[in-house]
Amino acid sequence: MKVYFMANNKILYDSKFLQLKSTKAKNGHDWFYAHRPNAKNVVVILPIIKNSQILFTIEERPPLGAEKIGKYSIAIPAGLVGDVRKDESVEDAIKTELLEEAGLIADKIEIVADKVASSPGCVSEICTIAIAYISEYNQVAEPLSDGGIIIDRELVSIDNIYSWLKQKEQDGYILTGQTLAALFYLQERT
Repeated sequence: MKVYFMANNKILYDSKFLQLKSTKAKNGHDWFYAHRPNAKNVVVILPIIKNSQILFTIEERPPLGAEKIGKYSIAIPAGLVGDVRKDESVEDAIKTELLEEAGLIADKIEIVADKVASSPGCVSEICTIAIAYISEYNQVAEPLSDGGIIIDRELVSIDNIYSWLKQKEQDGYILTGQTLAALFYLQERT
């Protein structure tokens, strides 16, 4: 399989956290996409507590509300790699985000995928998905709200995930692709 890298990128809008760029598609037309100039990856962490529960975050993401798609989304702890600490490793980012967003430390971390794109037609961002195995739900730090984005956290029994997610979806919540991808890797292990 041949991999193509397009080198004729143009920055159309530039901010500290996001750029709007264009490149040429194979047919010669302009292709527009978003790029994060301040991060080299995103980590997404599925916290499994006592091998029986998953910790989900309930988030209020401005783009969903602005477009009147939905007010809340169902997610799991996640964050940028290298946005604050330029030399940060993926493994360090996983530990940091789990502590910041859940207040938890994992007994074991398993990276299950490292090149996952959420919307490759619109963004250049890729993420690494990890499962964090936690023997006891013992918060060692007060979880952060991530600037008011995380409004709640819910522990859900692994046996009840499907019906819980379906109910949340019926209630108008948006399911994030990264969360669903992480649950796919969980299903593979159970």
